[in-house]
Amino acid sequence: MPDRENNDSLAKLGREGSVVVETGSREETFELGRQFGEASRAGEIYILTGDLGAGKTVFAQGFAWGLGITEPVNSPTFTILQIYEGGRLPLCHFDVYRIADVGEMEETGYEDYFYGDGVCLIEWANLIEEILPESCIRIEMIRKPERGFDSREITVSRGAGGRK
Repeated sequence: MPDRENNDSLAKLGREGSVVVETGSREETFELGRQFGEASRAGEIYILTGDLGAGKTVFAQGFAWGLGITEPVNSPTFTILQIYEGGRLPLCHFDVYRIADVGEMEETGYEDYFYGDGVCLIEWANLIEEILPESCIRIEMIRKPERGFDSREITVSRGAGGRK
């Protein structure tokens, strides 16, 4: 499990290259999210990909906690966007699972959030890759049930968007 000591190195690797982290429980996935939330900076966009049940929302909850947001964080599947302002930076939490066409993102005013003063987390971001800035930080989550029910392989890399 990653610890506080790895906080800066994980964030740096996520920004400058790629790193693979394994978590063995919901708590460890939450903790990894918390570390990234603590290290995040205004204007960053984190895109979360992975199958249903891969841990995206647990990571997002930890990320919010790392920003100092203590209110409940749930996946905004039906509203597409939830904004949390109770931390050191605003958190714009998107869930685009129900987006049928990338053009629907215009209705959210997404560019204001992508290029605003907060930090964005986007679940199911692979569905809107063509509008994502190139500088996004991709967090790909894969369940590894052969290692344990809550085991995850999480790959973090930079430069995952489709727009230059």
